[in-house]
Amino acid sequence: MQATETHRTIDAVWRIESARLIAGLARIVRDVGVAEELAQDALVAALEQWPQSGVPQNPGAWLMATAKHRAIDRLRRNKRFDRKLEELGHDLAAGRDAVEPDLDAALDDDIGDDLLRLVFMACHPILPTEARVALTLRLLGGLTTDEIARAFLVPEPTVAQRIVRAKRTLAEKQVPFEVPRGAELAERLSSVLGVIYLIFNEGYTATAGDDWLRSDLCQEALRLGRIVAELAPREPEVHGLVALMEIQASRLRARVSPTGEPILLLDQNRALWDQLLIGRGLAALDRAEKIEGPRGAYTLQAAIAACHARARTAAETDWPQIVRLYDELARLTSSPVVELNRAVAVAMASGPQSGLDLVDAVAADPALQGYHLLPSVRGDLLVKLGRLEEARHEFQRAATLTRNAREQELLLGRAAACEKPVQ
Repeated sequence: MQATETHRTIDAVWRIESARLIAGLARIVRDVGVAEELAQDALVAALEQWPQSGVPQNPGAWLMATAKHRAIDRLRRNKRFDRKLEELGHDLAAGRDAVEPDLDAALDDDIGDDLLRLVFMACHPILPTEARVALTLRLLGGLTTDEIARAFLVPEPTVAQRIVRAKRTLAEKQVPFEVPRGAELAERLSSVLGVIYLIFNEGYTATAGDDWLRSDLCQEALRLGRIVAELAPREPEVHGLVALMEIQASRLRARVSPTGEPILLLDQNRALWDQLLIGRGLAALDRAEKIEGPRGAYTLQAAIAACHARARTAAETDWPQIVRLYDELARLTSSPVVELNRAVAVAMASGPQSGLDLVDAVAADPALQGYHLLPSVRGDLLVKLGRLEEARHEFQRAATLTRNAREQELLLGRAAACEKPVQ
């Protein structure tokens, strides 16, 4: 029983610490594939030792120390120690106790953020866009290939191949572990923003597991977004993304009950919304909209989130304005997911039948096949139209498509609520 509890603790620690661990190791070995292997070695060591010795007081530091020792041993074994010694300008031969602080000091720079370096390395232009996003989600978010595949709505083997090829390409091309500057920064910025937001979304609504939220991922994405905003202060979409994440993060406490059940937006207690985060989000949105040029996708989504944030109650939500913003976003992106969200807004502004007509118009889109929110939205609109039996089938179908246990319970509960009482 004790070993089982320890293994659960190790799993939780790994979820929290793996990204920092891989990033710190990549700073040493300059190879994300090798860094991930070393991190996994440290995890294996924890699985072997902690059930007997107990979980250390600072498990993240234990994993990093173990992995760094192995990284340094690996450099020695590969006869690259002398070259690394020259690059770092430190005497690693002085012993392990002296190695770690010296190594850290040698590799710090004015950014001082390994995770941000890791994002930009994984988003290098030599990689296809899909590979950049998949690799960064894997390394930074600690997501499995299955979770990434669900985020992309593509088969899991496709994602696995992208990740393997991306790591091999970065190693073969010896891509530097650094934050780019100037024109190269702008070139990689769009991909980086996409990665950060996908990480945030995985935390905001987990694709799998027993928890509806993974707030650690939301906070990590927010932190990275704020850093990128300081790196690129004249890029409106950076501030638009930060605004969107700040406002959405303001709802985290209200999105689950005390026992972890999901609470949908219109049912949330808005007194629990974090007004500090809302204020930060509105300020970032204002900053984005003051920069000359057309509004981008993140800025438009932030403007939609701001409409919800400004409404003191669900009934006061400005749905016609949200519809107008979705119209603009749909023209910009041509995304079926955006069209689905637009249908929800139209239903709130003009009635459920109007929304259902729009949902049915995009239901056959290949990108939405297997997307659980399609039958979920359709079920909600059918309930409002009084078509309970049809709604029940839609909620049941949505429940079979989600891998999140909390979300599945919610959908099955909604399906049960549609059943007619026995006479």
